[in-house]
Amino acid sequence: MKRSDLTGSRWIVTGATSGIGRALAIELARAGAAVLASGRRVERLESLRSEIAASGGQCDVLPGDIAAKKTRQSLVEWVGSRWQELDGLVNCAGVGAMGRFDQATPDRLRQIFEVNFFAAVELTRVCLPLLCRGRLPIIVNIGSVLGHCAVPLKSEYCASKFALHGFSDALRAELLAAGIDVLLVSPSTTDSEFFDSALEDQTAKNWKGTRAMSPERVAKKTIAAIRGGRREVILSIGGKLLVWADRFFPSLVSRLLARFAQ
Repeated sequence: MKRSDLTGSRWIVTGATSGIGRALAIELARAGAAVLASGRRVERLESLRSEIAASGGQCDVLPGDIAAKKTRQSLVEWVGSRWQELDGLVNCAGVGAMGRFDQATPDRLRQIFEVNFFAAVELTRVCLPLLCRGRLPIIVNIGSVLGHCAVPLKSEYCASKFALHGFSDALRAELLAAGIDVLLVSPSTTDSEFFDSALEDQTAKNWKGTRAMSPERVAKKTIAAIRGGRREVILSIGGKLLVWADRFFPSLVSRLLARFAQ
């Protein structure tokens, strides 16, 4: 469903203390939406609220670890008591780690899945009754181009984003009759704090590179996809080329990617 006007819509945005989540909260507020922003760093959330308010937007904040059930329940209770319904949910909180799988611990895998997949899935579950009462409701899952084509040294992260991709596709079909859209957004490398806050980096590589997209640009492209009623969007030309190359020349892509496994 197209959403040409977001004025008056009500949104939850997770991972809003930095990067894509923060930029999305700002863009949604700029478009006239009311935003409930969540993240772990209280001072960052207060700064976000002040910035949006200074621009005439509406933003409330609720700090907490989205991987914790009590945080997810607090978000639902806040919306239920103030808005009674929800028009949009952005699952943006994410974490990663870089290094060989055979040198990693089981805890690294579980931590990544708790934030990147289980938190998004379980927040979606408890928000569904509120979304069913919303106006043109939509769930926006921030995935990754690595949820389409996996690369070495990020095996757990890739797995979590592939899981989110599959979940998004299945849920989209399940919720079609209820009128709830599901948009999967797949950025490539973004100029954010993602790599600085990674759980672990065993590689000493420059993962950000020189062509990282800004969070602001990711946010603007995401808003455009929301307005346009898109079901899935891969944001960068390089990301699209990687996905198509992997689809049509999988053996060649695997051999090329193997060079970066050291």
